[in-house]
Amino acid sequence: MATQTGLPLFVLGRGADPHSEKGVDCPGELPPASDPGLVERARKAKEALGDRLFVLGHHYQRDEVIQFADVTGDSFKLAQQAAARPGAEFIVFCGVHFMAESADILTGAGQKVVLPDLAAGCSMADMATFDQVEECWEALEDAGLADQVVPVTYMNSSADIKAFCGRNGGAVCTSSNARRALDWAFTRGQKVLFLPDQHLGRNTAVLEMGMSLDDCVVWNPHRPNGGLTREQLERARMILWRGHCSVHGRFTAESVDDVRARIPGVNVLVHPECRHEVVLKADHVGSTEHIIKTLEAAPSGSSWAIGTELNLVKRLAQTFPDKDISFLDRTVCYCSTMNRIDLPHLVWALESLVLGEVVNQITVDEDTTHWAKVALDRMLALP
Repeated sequence: MATQTGLPLFVLGRGADPHSEKGVDCPGELPPASDPGLVERARKAKEALGDRLFVLGHHYQRDEVIQFADVTGDSFKLAQQAAARPGAEFIVFCGVHFMAESADILTGAGQKVVLPDLAAGCSMADMATFDQVEECWEALEDAGLADQVVPVTYMNSSADIKAFCGRNGGAVCTSSNARRALDWAFTRGQKVLFLPDQHLGRNTAVLEMGMSLDDCVVWNPHRPNGGLTREQLERARMILWRGHCSVHGRFTAESVDDVRARIPGVNVLVHPECRHEVVLKADHVGSTEHIIKTLEAAPSGSSWAIGTELNLVKRLAQTFPDKDISFLDRTVCYCSTMNRIDLPHLVWALESLVLGEVVNQITVDEDTTHWAKVALDRMLALP
């Protein structure tokens, strides 16, 4: 989209790119990123709650929110941190809904988990509903294959889906331990139903476990029998759910080619939720925590194009000014649902707690909590 002024837009503030849809930095005077009045109100409310409060901030949160986090991390690290703070009465989770559910599952009965905006969901998690997964499992039973299949769900899934895996002998995985979870699953069955991110499942199976693309089929919940024949299901080792991350799924092989042409010697570092063809062209692949650690260890003066959410890429560029860090794609892409947790919502949630009102509490029912925790505990027990 062209600008009316004709001024160039900037990728992470370094170099002009007239083809960009939107810039990270704009010329001219800008207002402060965070309203000073709201910043002060958040600070006072957090101070008033003291040790009763523990604030968790996902890496993809905007800076105005992340500044108030007691701990930052990926979804699983944050859920673990919540469980490790039994003395905190209130856990305010600055992330998305499935993360707050996991925190409620792993924390004590007397702790209350708050999500500042209930509209902060996850498009990937929404791509696999409980009813859809139950229908898939029934189809596998009808085909006489269910007893060969172990369900494994990515952390980025609802509590219902985690509980489904717990009930049916499966487990949860993260992007950093997907290989270990799949190794575990294949000691218990001949096939894996991988939910809900097809890309993480495919990349792990093919690039880390030596399977072929022919070993993988994609179950489409919007088509009869997933759009697959019985023969395809019989031959498959990985039954991948047709789901993806709206942020990581936008990166293309052309994005990698383009950034290499623009930045000679650039290192391309992407998340395993990216498409298979993108991962094949990248120099490095890893979880959010892996991306951060890789850049921490990178030599000064090196150039990096990062294929993950833009708030994190911007923060990494600010944290490591001695390295040239840019966003992999020409057009920016924030996680729109993660960005629903903004400073006004955080202030409202904190000030409500100060007044004795618990807003937007996330609770998972007892049966779902039990079985989801079974699946989570299986992951935690992985060697």
